[in-house]
Amino acid sequence: MKKSSMFGLLLLVIRRDLVLAMRRRADVLTTLIFFVMVVSLFPLGVGPEMAMLRKMAAGVLWVAALLSSMLSLGRLFSADYLDGTLEQMMLAPQSLSMLVLGKMVAHWMVSGLPLVLMAPVLGLQFDMSVEALGVLIIGLMLGTPVLSMIGAIGAALTLGLRGGGVLLSLLVLPLCIPVLIFGTGAVEAISSGLDIASHMSLLGALLVLALVFTPWVTSQALRISME
Repeated sequence: MKKSSMFGLLLLVIRRDLVLAMRRRADVLTTLIFFVMVVSLFPLGVGPEMAMLRKMAAGVLWVAALLSSMLSLGRLFSADYLDGTLEQMMLAPQSLSMLVLGKMVAHWMVSGLPLVLMAPVLGLQFDMSVEALGVLIIGLMLGTPVLSMIGAIGAALTLGLRGGGVLLSLLVLPLCIPVLIFGTGAVEAISSGLDIASHMSLLGALLVLALVFTPWVTSQALRISME
């Protein structure tokens, strides 16, 4: 019974944040448009040499996805903080970690999932093979949730601070480097005919660790920021 109520609470938070996000479609589109523009500008700047484009494709797409996800992190808790909802969540008898996890999942569905769906189309600009595109999609599906969950910790720590966006970037970007390395490494491995199992296993391990620890760490960071 308790598990079902916790799952229902998680779904309720996710649905609430998705409804609020759809009322601010401009914020959602900003992240996606930024991703498309950053990725599309590289082939124009580098030139039409396909060998070079294929070599840099994975890095460009992953870096663009990381930077795009950073754009929306500042809004993860700010609206609830300003209208007092966040304080009510902290006073509620339900687990704050579960509430935070729901907000993380909703953030990924709004800012991370569209990037995953758009990545294969943009990958064609770099003449990526079908196998490389498949690995890219799987890697982004495993890695972008980790980016959202790590970013939530930074968003909680910088909540309410003036100039918090810059500090948020400084806190989050170094922690996201392992995801970037393993994600690009998987695409480069499949392009070179090597085994991708190690890269995917490490991305999966990072996802599991993030699911276990980041909701609790973020909830504690929120309590510190609200004091």
